[in-house]
Amino acid sequence: MRVLETTESTSSRMSKQRRRNTDVEMALRRCLHAAGLRYRVHRRPLKGVRREADIVFGPAKVAVFVDGCFWHGCPEHATWPKRNSEFWREKIEKNQARDANTDARLIEAGWIPVRVWEHESAAEAALRVAAVVEERRAVSRPRARGAQAVGE
Repeated sequence: MRVLETTESTSSRMSKQRRRNTDVEMALRRCLHAAGLRYRVHRRPLKGVRREADIVFGPAKVAVFVDGCFWHGCPEHATWPKRNSEFWREKIEKNQARDANTDARLIEAGWIPVRVWEHESAAEAALRVAAVVEERRAVSRPRARGAQAVGE
């Protein structure tokens, strides 16, 4: 096991990083709620898979992940630390591989994963998430009895 050499100030700063209920996540949740969408937070969409989505729309099978630019290697904003660079590169690349694996497992189980970067506007991200949820709901919503589809 490799030991991470770090300064006390860096250790203190990193220990204060939130994993849940970040400002970005809370802003997104407020926008979704204001749009009339209801959801569950911090749930595992798939039983037996120890991966938690930040926002889950169960019946629609949509799992939303709010990814931090540093921790998940954002192509626009990721930075590679100079100190302990090998450790951090390995850590971030593992996070990216786990994210890709999570998405693949969700898709295989009939879910749609939605990734939101922390730098995205909460309002724009909420519109994107809402569109996916509404599309899934429309597909899974059975037609009313006696209703005819267009062209029948």
